[in-house]
Amino acid sequence: MKTVKFMRYLFYISLLFCLHTSQAQNPVGIFKNHADVGNPKLAGSAAYVAKDKSYTLKGSGYNIWFERDEFHFLFNKIKGDFILTANFEFVGKGSDPHRKVGWMVRESLDKGASHISAVAHGDGLTVLQWRGAKDALMRDPQDEAFFPGKNIQIIQLERLGKTFTMKVSNIGDRLQTVGWHTIESMKDEVLAGLFICSHNEKVVEQARFWNVKIEKPKKKVSKPAP
Repeated sequence: MKTVKFMRYLFYISLLFCLHTSQAQNPVGIFKNHADVGNPKLAGSAAYVAKDKSYTLKGSGYNIWFERDEFHFLFNKIKGDFILTANFEFVGKGSDPHRKVGWMVRESLDKGASHISAVAHGDGLTVLQWRGAKDALMRDPQDEAFFPGKNIQIIQLERLGKTFTMKVSNIGDRLQTVGWHTIESMKDEVLAGLFICSHNEKVVEQARFWNVKIEKPKKKVSKPAP
């Protein structure tokens, strides 16, 4: 009898593992993975439209703040330096002014993982924010860099070594720097991608992204001395 119960236990554990793995390894467009982080009450999703190369993210979650996060993440594993760029728009009026979308670079899918995020809020607030160490409390305003403008349309996040720089613009304008921050403990291989958080655990919000690019920065070629 004990053997039967143990076998059933192993079966259910294996089933839960398979369900989690199938979600976290489901390719969408140029991204190889997507998953809910932090076990939000309502499941998120990611979809790709090949015709216009756009992405639609849906997600819930109480917030991306304090010592833990809840959101939906569409991402790749990336090593070294990179530049992430995308146009975006929220879909619908939204239930909370602090629903948020943007680019995120994260060390793992752990709810308290260190990360840095280039964020646009539903009320137009634009900010670079970070958690510098695993399970650390994010602080306001010490762990944020704010942009004076609101309702931007393009978000870029660049990594050079351990330093991350956020730039934004509206369509047709040049990119402007929001701020930068160095995280000395950030690993060479990270999870990088798009995210959405409803800031209301009882609601699923939606956003659309297009012109999504993951690029390697051009190497500067030094000229030989005369």
